[in-house]
Amino acid sequence: MIILVMGVSGSGKTTIGKLLADSLEWEFSDADTFHSPENVEKMRRGIPLSEADRMPWLQDLLTAIKHWLQENQNVVLACSALKDSYRQFLVLDSERIKLVYLKGSYELIQKRLQERSNHYMSEKLLNSQFYTLEEPLENTISMDVAQPPQIIVQNIRTALGI
Repeated sequence: MIILVMGVSGSGKTTIGKLLADSLEWEFSDADTFHSPENVEKMRRGIPLSEADRMPWLQDLLTAIKHWLQENQNVVLACSALKDSYRQFLVLDSERIKLVYLKGSYELIQKRLQERSNHYMSEKLLNSQFYTLEEPLENTISMDVAQPPQIIVQNIRTALGI
């Protein structure tokens, strides 16, 4: 199974994803590591990515997902997946790929981004992240990010029955 933990930057995808993977003894992967150096530099400078920028990234993620499914690997993948079209592209098998949406208010996530260091994702991009976000409406486990991380992880496990 692949659990795709999605949401805007600062919603806790990496923190929750790592905790969830550790609790399940699964592999963790962060979609940020699939970005090209050019994309990372654009985001570092506060420039939103274009669809053309994102397509090679999505293709690389799709290749990884296909490999994990073929190898029957259990993986928690932290990935923004802000648009419905991106999720449809990546969720090849809705039985084996589960979406977890980390949802939070703009104010809470902005505060988190202001407190974060050593990450290329600029607080300046938060407006574009919320603008781009198409909240998933079905086949998704939605979690309020105002809760403590351990509670979120336990609630995800309960919702998935694992």
